[in-house]
Amino acid sequence: MANDTEDKKHFPTKEQILEFIDMSPTPVGKREIARAFNIKGGGKIALKKILKEMNIGGDVVRGRKKFDKPGRLPPVEVLEIIGTDDEGEVLARPNVWKEDYEPPVIYVKMIRRGGPSAPGVGDKILAKLRYTGKQTYEASIMRVLGSGPQRVLGIFRPNEREGRVVPTDRKDSGEVAVPLDDHPGLETGSLVLTEILPGKHFGLRKGRITEVLGNINEPKSISLVSIHARGIPFEFPPEVELQARDSKATPMAKRTDLRDIPLVTIDGADARDFDDAVWAEADSDPENKGGWHIMVAIADVSWYVRPNDALDREAVKRGNSCYFPDRVVPMLPFELSNGWCSLVPHEDRGCMAVEMWLNKHGTKIRHKFCRGMMRSAARLTYDQVQRAMDGFPDETTAPLVETIVKPLYGAYEAFLEARRGRGVLELDIPERKIELNDQGQIIAIAPRARFDSHKLIEEFMVAANVCAAEELERIKQPCMYRIHDAPSEEKLEALREFLEGAGYTLNKAAVLRPRDFNQILAKAKDTPESELINTVVLRSQSQAMYSPDNIGHFGLALNKYAHFTSPIRRYADLLVHRALIAGLKLGEGGLPPEEGERFEQIGEDISGTERRAAMAERDAVDRYVAAYMADKVGAEFPGRISGVTHFGLFVSLQETGADGLIPISTLPDDYYVHDAIGHSLVGQNRGKTFRLGDDVVVRIAEADATTGSLALRLAGHADVTERDLIEQPRARRGQNRLRGRSPGDRSHRHGSKPGFRANPKDSSSASGGGPRDGKPAVGAATGKKKTTPKKQRKLVASSRVARKTTKRED
Repeated sequence: MANDTEDKKHFPTKEQILEFIDMSPTPVGKREIARAFNIKGGGKIALKKILKEMNIGGDVVRGRKKFDKPGRLPPVEVLEIIGTDDEGEVLARPNVWKEDYEPPVIYVKMIRRGGPSAPGVGDKILAKLRYTGKQTYEASIMRVLGSGPQRVLGIFRPNEREGRVVPTDRKDSGEVAVPLDDHPGLETGSLVLTEILPGKHFGLRKGRITEVLGNINEPKSISLVSIHARGIPFEFPPEVELQARDSKATPMAKRTDLRDIPLVTIDGADARDFDDAVWAEADSDPENKGGWHIMVAIADVSWYVRPNDALDREAVKRGNSCYFPDRVVPMLPFELSNGWCSLVPHEDRGCMAVEMWLNKHGTKIRHKFCRGMMRSAARLTYDQVQRAMDGFPDETTAPLVETIVKPLYGAYEAFLEARRGRGVLELDIPERKIELNDQGQIIAIAPRARFDSHKLIEEFMVAANVCAAEELERIKQPCMYRIHDAPSEEKLEALREFLEGAGYTLNKAAVLRPRDFNQILAKAKDTPESELINTVVLRSQSQAMYSPDNIGHFGLALNKYAHFTSPIRRYADLLVHRALIAGLKLGEGGLPPEEGERFEQIGEDISGTERRAAMAERDAVDRYVAAYMADKVGAEFPGRISGVTHFGLFVSLQETGADGLIPISTLPDDYYVHDAIGHSLVGQNRGKTFRLGDDVVVRIAEADATTGSLALRLAGHADVTERDLIEQPRARRGQNRLRGRSPGDRSHRHGSKPGFRANPKDSSSASGGGPRDGKPAVGAATGKKKTTPKKQRKLVASSRVARKTTKRED
């Protein structure tokens, strides 16, 4: 106690730490700061916390394990457009950035009438910058300097004189002219990669086709577009494939023999790789009446993928497998992911296993890891297991009901009690599945079934992941934690204001727990606004990521958590396996002693590849959905507003879950203001309000499978005609003057974003990327140029579907 008091007495203030960082000629790390101020033991945890607060507050910036004092950007700077945030705000970064730490966040202001034309992602702009605090800037565009991307993925369409490549990126509306003689006989509709030629050209951009990938009319091309657009590595280098083909069966050696334990795999019906198996029995210990003895066995990928070999270098580059409706882009070659590292039934496979003993309330008493040899007793599906438990077993599950299925559910019930006790965040967000026929064509979009068998596997995997994190701490090995921070104060404040407007009150305690959100969700259950409340709470949460610095997992209400259960498809899990092997001295393939020093950078890299995969998967789903809806243009469907932005409404169709954009310029005649806190567009003249979660009936106006765009209109409102868009009534301009503003003046109201006039006979328009996409075109709020139907189509092409991907366990 005396030592703790002494440590607190001599602990430096933020000002002292900042002064030390400022006076250092080079960036400094936590070690240097701790050494300078003689911080030891528990004080290092407090130091991590204060440095994190200083980083969030913008007092310091964090590079590769080092901290530095941030430098201010000049008042005028060349920037590159990089995408949007979750709210649809356009983001940019300095065109040249040589610092070790991440550049500041730069928001690009919407373009006013009379301003420059809208740039797209990758474009360079000259902008005035205004510092808004916390390493954040606001940029006003002075001039668009030119395009950034040098390669375009597009569809080839020839004419008499030359070829044209139409970009598949919905943000890039400019075609590229290519010579016909480069690829004679190239078919219309070919999916091609085009390199943009340097120099200034009159008319269209000039380019040359560098690679022909297939034909856009082939179903397999839909996913291929997303894979190439997001830069997902999908072909293995020859040395990687050679190493995988040369792999052989895992030797028994000193492994623990688990082949007599009837472990089973439980996966989806379409799964091809089985990397986890489970087993349970009632605990025979008389001191643990009603308790359970369970085992989770995971494929031993670390035996085949050794640190810094060809397989390892490719795996860390990919970071994870990517899942599309028609294919998987695996982290490891087929010979491993579907062969030696797949726990196929009745064949010997090397594994890493953890045994757990639970009491009757689902609390873990102890656990034990081993490196073993197993033999799966059966390959089961979620549907099979659930039907067997419900009293309808088939010929495969009938012999397993009493010995395997019922004990698994018994342990699951105990886990559920523990889960409820710790208060896990319980969001209810519906998920839909795309169903394809044998030709790869979409035949249906149906709700994804969710049984207790799914939840059973999730609880077993979460428990195994917790054991891995605890074990690595016990044996003092580096751990790649799966962390999930609590929501930020800014998001919490916005959530509170929204919930209060809806008649709900979120606890204002200094420290919120998942159970506080669950109370709100429980009150909203079975009410008309239930889905809305779940969606808004979800959007208030932070993003999970990988890091060697543990802050716990907020959503799962766990203090220690790491990914251990899927080393076939996640590199983080492979690192955890290696650390366990090294620390427990379980043989070859362990983590090298120096590898832990690289965990921080690896964590950032694989968190990035995870986000890249999620965006590519959503892109592919968008394109499949647009293809499915193409023959339904003109039809009307019930929907629900799933996103509200300053340029329009995103609507999710209730039958299929397909999402599309209603541009603000097509809404009923009024002057609309975006209320960011209330998640609504509010009409200032007639009081018409469109709010997140509102039910609407919409008409399909356009469905473009190439870009994945789905354009919607409110049912009962006519489309905008070219004449309507060109003619703006003088009376409208007169009303604006009476209100004391010009038609181009869109002042902020109630702390919201600029307002927009929506009227078929008004020339104002809005365009921009959707709330979830990383690559928008910057929208023109109200310009002097008239908005033509062609520009309306570009607006639609720039929209982005907001969609979340639910994973097996997180």
